[in-house]
Amino acid sequence: MSLSRRGLLTAGGAVGALAATAAGSATAAPARGKGPGRVRTGFDRLAADGYALLKGERVGIVTNPTGITSDVRHIVDVMHPDERVDLIAVFGPEHGFRGTAQAGGSEGRYDDPATGLPVYDTYLKSGQALADVFTASGVDTVVFDIQDAGARFYTYIWTLYDCMEAAALAGKRFVVLDRPNPVTGRAALGPVLDPAFSTFVGRREISQAHGMTVTELALLFNARFLAERPVDLRIVKMSGWKRSDFFDATGLPWVPPSPNMPTPDTALVYSGTCLFEGTNLSEGRGTTRPFELLGAEGIDHRWAAAVNALGLPGVAFREAYFAPTFSKFQGKTVGGVQLHVHDREVFDPVRTGIALLVTAKRTWSGFEWRSDNWIDKLTGNTRVRTMIDAGADTDEVVGAWSKELAAFRAVRKRYLQYR
Repeated sequence: MSLSRRGLLTAGGAVGALAATAAGSATAAPARGKGPGRVRTGFDRLAADGYALLKGERVGIVTNPTGITSDVRHIVDVMHPDERVDLIAVFGPEHGFRGTAQAGGSEGRYDDPATGLPVYDTYLKSGQALADVFTASGVDTVVFDIQDAGARFYTYIWTLYDCMEAAALAGKRFVVLDRPNPVTGRAALGPVLDPAFSTFVGRREISQAHGMTVTELALLFNARFLAERPVDLRIVKMSGWKRSDFFDATGLPWVPPSPNMPTPDTALVYSGTCLFEGTNLSEGRGTTRPFELLGAEGIDHRWAAAVNALGLPGVAFREAYFAPTFSKFQGKTVGGVQLHVHDREVFDPVRTGIALLVTAKRTWSGFEWRSDNWIDKLTGNTRVRTMIDAGADTDEVVGAWSKELAAFRAVRKRYLQYR
């Protein structure tokens, strides 16, 4: 009896990748964690169905280190030796397929040492240039499976958007495998992007915290923003996920989606505190608590006192001092605050981020926006910056986007897939 390389891998060291059997079926599938309330991801359900959705297709997958099974095996390592799916290519986003690159970087084109599969770089590619990558790879179907963080400026959702657009241009089918929004899917929050400020941290008109999963976003993108040339789209939903679930309720393992998103706690505050990337303050990069620690040289106890005095729901602020190991203020001791979220059910990250900006400007004379007005790209408009400069308080700034947010919430509602 002869065995292919895939067969040898399946029979040998990779046998554990296919050891679990789906309930009521002879089809092998990745093992699930035990216990009530466990969520099955889109990949779990795809594999449990024997990859039937991909049968007869040459498959490429857009993924990164978060593309894992519930027992922390990478889905590429699981799929590659499996005779039921013809996986021929991998596409890496920002930070890369295996996650070796820092913010603003990628891994380039290479052959993956573990599987021998060609890895193509999607970072900063879009339109026809990205379509040409899909064509050159020889795939028929592009699959997307990346853990999102729930914020408009987290770039993986725009990798999703760009890949959908490019797949349509290249005549490829597109499949999105769902994973949880780690900060729940209860509500959309914050300003809605003005298309004039479209960048890779915000391509289209969604709110700053979108409150959606990647399959829901894919449906919205295809119907609203790619309607003139929609992609042939399929989605594979999760089972067991509720809109009210924070990540720790899912029973799934957390893998940092990027180097500065180490825990679900980071994701909880990120849609608000990432706004400090648009200022001369440190957003905590180079510390063990990025986006939870904020500060700069010359800031003292007055900032924490000022923001605590606002009585923001669900969060308290500790006067903090820290020395970033890289990024802003590398190797220097700076003062600032640490956020402590004590009631995440009522915590509003976007309002909190605005309150922190308002109070930082009022209590520290050294406060400045980045000279390139990056804050406008993050908020999707000039309004937040100009209102704060004009002396507006938190409620005035937040109130300014109420109508546009209400309109987006009405649109968003049409594409929600879970209760």
